[in-house]
Amino acid sequence: MKKTSIEAAVGIFMIIGIICVGYLSIRLGKMEWTGDKYYPVYARFQSVSGLIAGAHVELAGVHVGKVYSIKLDPKRLVAVVELKIQKGLKLSDDVIAAVKTSGLIGDKYIELVPGNSETLLKPGGLITETESAVDLESLISKYVFGGTK
Repeated sequence: MKKTSIEAAVGIFMIIGIICVGYLSIRLGKMEWTGDKYYPVYARFQSVSGLIAGAHVELAGVHVGKVYSIKLDPKRLVAVVELKIQKGLKLSDDVIAAVKTSGLIGDKYIELVPGNSETLLKPGGLITETESAVDLESLISKYVFGGTK
């Protein structure tokens, strides 16, 4: 009898441990339990150098979304960035998306600058006004070596 109760206690302990590990994996992985709190929008950039999937999307310095994926458009040869924006946030169709750097050599993120249009950008819509990342290395080399442009 005693061996059975010990085995049952170990089994219950193992099940609780597996549930806890699963819960922590989902929470730390920032996965969503029910539904999606975000809607997708897309933006085309000439260069997204240093930007990675999972980077922040900010509006007025407030985190409002994340970079979901970055792909190359083979026809136009530009980067297409899929952004996930919080569902409660309404963006106008003339919003500007810019690749920015936090600090001098910090992480890259997308900054949204709101527009004045009354027309809203629909989920899955395309942000047409974009500003690519500033290539700090080329700017420094132009300054140091006296490049023209």
